Amino acid sequence: MKVSLYATNNNFDNFSTMSSLKDVCSGLPLDPLPAQRDHDDSVPHAPIRTPHLTPEEERLALQNALRYFPPELHGVLAPEFAQELRDYGHIYMYRFRPQCEMRAYPIDEYPARTRQAAALMHMIMNNLDHRVAQFPHELVTYGGNGQVFGNWAQFLLTMQYLSEMTEDQTLVMYSGHPAGLFPSHRGAPRVVITNGMVVPNYSSREEYEKMFALGVTMYGQMTAGSYCYIGPQGIVHGTTITVMNAGRKYLGLNDLAGKVFVTSGLGGMSGAQAKAAVVAGCIGVIAEVSEDALVKRHKQGWLMETTSNLDECMNMIRRYKREKKTTSIGYLGNAVDLWERLVQEYDSTGELLADLGSDQTSCHNPYGGGYYPVQLTFTEANEVMHSDPLRFKNLVQESLRRQITAINKLSERGMFFWDYGNAFLLECKRAGADVSKEGDTLGTRFRYPSYVQDIMGDIFSLGFGPFRWVCTSANPNDLATTDEIATSVLEDIINKGVPESAKQQFQDNIRWIKEAGIHKMVVGSQARILYADRVGRIAIATAFNQAVADGKLQGPVVISRDHHDVSGTDSPFRETSNIYDGSAFCADMAVQNFVGDSFRGATWVALHNGGGCGWGEVINGGFGLVLDGSEDAGERAKMMLQWDVSNGVARRSWCGNQNAKEAICRAMDQNSKLKVTMPHAVEDDTLLERAFRN
Repeated sequence: MKVSLYATNNNFDNFSTMSSLKDVCSGLPLDPLPAQRDHDDSVPHAPIRTPHLTPEEERLALQNALRYFPPELHGVLAPEFAQELRDYGHIYMYRFRPQCEMRAYPIDEYPARTRQAAALMHMIMNNLDHRVAQFPHELVTYGGNGQVFGNWAQFLLTMQYLSEMTEDQTLVMYSGHPAGLFPSHRGAPRVVITNGMVVPNYSSREEYEKMFALGVTMYGQMTAGSYCYIGPQGIVHGTTITVMNAGRKYLGLNDLAGKVFVTSGLGGMSGAQAKAAVVAGCIGVIAEVSEDALVKRHKQGWLMETTSNLDECMNMIRRYKREKKTTSIGYLGNAVDLWERLVQEYDSTGELLADLGSDQTSCHNPYGGGYYPVQLTFTEANEVMHSDPLRFKNLVQESLRRQITAINKLSERGMFFWDYGNAFLLECKRAGADVSKEGDTLGTRFRYPSYVQDIMGDIFSLGFGPFRWVCTSANPNDLATTDEIATSVLEDIINKGVPESAKQQFQDNIRWIKEAGIHKMVVGSQARILYADRVGRIAIATAFNQAVADGKLQGPVVISRDHHDVSGTDSPFRETSNIYDGSAFCADMAVQNFVGDSFRGATWVALHNGGGCGWGEVINGGFGLVLDGSEDAGERAKMMLQWDVSNGVARRSWCGNQNAKEAICRAMDQNSKLKVTMPHAVEDDTLLERAFRN
């Protein structure tokens, strides 16, 4: 079947083009062209990129962009695209941004031949929902540069391909670019996505900026480029568990009333921190430099109180500590100012106002808007990062050193700090800050632990990770029903008996899912997240599929997970930071997971370079699986989820983690076809030294 890439009939005009889902799925509107779009200042925009292209490279970038359009339109589009490249450092093709509201519409409203394709459309449009996306007009979902697509032509072509797709075709996506529909079969994934798959020696930040400007690669973060983002809820559960476990581990407390958690970032995924603090029962104090981001979270109900005055902020902290009030305070200002003021308060009063601390700025992209230096205002920083990148880099590194100096002083006085896997400590180390850990031989450990190393690591080793689902009916009642189903499933599992090492996780997640509706987590699609292990994921997915078949749910359910999971990500400074056999820098696990999910039943699969800790620092992958109530969907879920969890547990077992050994042995006991190579530990450490004496 040949797919027409262009909408060339007279169903369009300059003012109604792409104003409906049918229009959006009809290809590129070219006859006539849609009107040019003004830069809309009512929404936040991505910082201007500085790719440092040569004149020859600028021409190549323009040539590459024009490939999407017939030659007779090049004369009109070329100067416009060239101006975008000069003004913004990238060709986004703003003219082709649809007029219709970007959101996750009910699945039955999408003009598609298959339910799987319609579910994908639902997920894609959620990633670009203005309530969800960080910079929606630049197709950035979260993390400052986590792209869904590289330009609007790619979005429109992808939506058209999905609307035309049959069950014996697979759509191939090259870093945002839809390469086309290829013949396959019903058991194959409907979409295979790769983002940022660059030859390793060229996977540097500098090369990335150039290649992205050329339109040949893309940074998909994790769930931005795999179409599985579910808004800040996607990380709020993990952040909640992290804060709760930090309280247990560092403070010896299950009740965090009156305890203060200080951090920074309210933009993309970091927007979850305020909500997580409240769910965990403490006082969250979150610094944010962008007024737009802070106001957005406050209006959405994710942030309870705001102030731009440090004196008022300190008074609020003291008052709420006395009252043991659970709340979240958004400080509109730089995190460095907040940390230094907390030091000043201790020095002048002897009172430690912060009990727990972390940071969730987008330090994977510190010089492109992920971290704002304290020496400049927000507006000044956006200008300087583009006009004088070297000066901006120096200011960022000085700011990081100041921030760590303050954190170190508070830590010495009893505050407990951890790295949240956002490359914060990595960039501090590169800036020359005092964060090194004495005796570190592998280069993955710092003065402060990663939350994976110290708080979440054993959770992954047990097979627990961020399992997600989306109700494609877009009906809140369906979500409430799935919450009830998931709660019942988990309670049934724990009543039948679970290992002592996993009991706390089950209890935390039952509490979480029971309270999720109360805390109003939904932003965008009707989605939910909880941490579940292999047994829990399979049982929940099976129950959802049966509920669809029985008509208890009005539409299919998409199951997925964060790439940040047991098996999905190889990242030496986050997901695999607690692997000490020397393989933390190896990416076999994530690649094998992507491949294994693809032939075990996933509806779509994705493999990315970058995510979390940044470009060149991570390889990660994810999946989506549509539960449509069919027997086939149920069998796919069982087979794929067995692998999707067991792969990472087996790897962690081989690396010597005792919890992982126990978990994979239980899995083998339950499935005779699973046979995993088990490690033999060296019982006498002195043997290793003696063996080399001669």
